[in-house]
Amino acid sequence: MSRQKHKLASEINIVPYIDVMLVLLVIFMITAPLLQQGVEIDLPQAAASPLPTDQREPLVLTVSKNGDYYLNVGDKKESPIDPETLVNRVAAVIKYHPDTPVLVRGDQSVGYGKVTAAMVLLQSAGVEKVGLMTEQPDVAGS
Repeated sequence: MSRQKHKLASEINIVPYIDVMLVLLVIFMITAPLLQQGVEIDLPQAAASPLPTDQREPLVLTVSKNGDYYLNVGDKKESPIDPETLVNRVAAVIKYHPDTPVLVRGDQSVGYGKVTAAMVLLQSAGVEKVGLMTEQPDVAGS
């Protein structure tokens, strides 16, 4: 009886790894456009740091408690503005003064969705960074 010696194969089968890589590629190709649709905001590092005095006057979009928009640019600043006019005015300001800071001031009783919708409108007007306005908390004993 002759015994044949079998050598162990020292090769790695990479076909399963290629399959996994292709599945991951497809997943990332599908999810990447979905990640781009979010609204990006830069939150301040400090709780309430004031704006630098060397910057120009900020563009302030106010969201009232009933969801109306008010813009501190243009005529009739005290009257509500419709979303289309809002986008047009903000786009015009950003076009001529791209370094203008843009702030959103929302009533504390307004829903999160209304403030998010306001930020989406600003993003569609070409605004890249949006700040959120807050009031300083009352300090006890003062």
